[in-house]
Amino acid sequence: MNQQSQSILTEEDLASTVLSDLKRVVREYATAATESTCPDIRQLFTKLLDNTLKAQGQLFQAMQQNNMYNPASPVLRQELDKQAQQYKQTAQKTKQQLQQAQGGSQQGSYFNPIHQQQSGQQQQPYYN
Repeated sequence: MNQQSQSILTEEDLASTVLSDLKRVVREYATAATESTCPDIRQLFTKLLDNTLKAQGQLFQAMQQNNMYNPASPVLRQELDKQAQQYKQTAQKTKQQLQQAQGGSQQGSYFNPIHQQQSGQQQQPYYN
């Protein structure tokens, strides 16, 4: 394949790609830091997270100053209200289905480790 047939990314496309990758890395470092049980490893991921957040912020500022970043259009309040109502309806349906699945015996009760211990069932913790 010759170089003329290859598509060339613009600076804006390259910057957007790097910005997206930095956002992903931030999520990964945050997850690693919060799930780490070793204080030294947690501190390492926290430092990596801070440095990546700074780099992401600097790139965002440069893109914004060069009109390379187009923020999302503002959402109408009506659309937000509609989404909130749909969420509430879905949550209510889910709660009803859970209650039906439990036979209605533990209404409003979800996983309750204290109840299990009182009934004589001992469970090992999922983590140490």
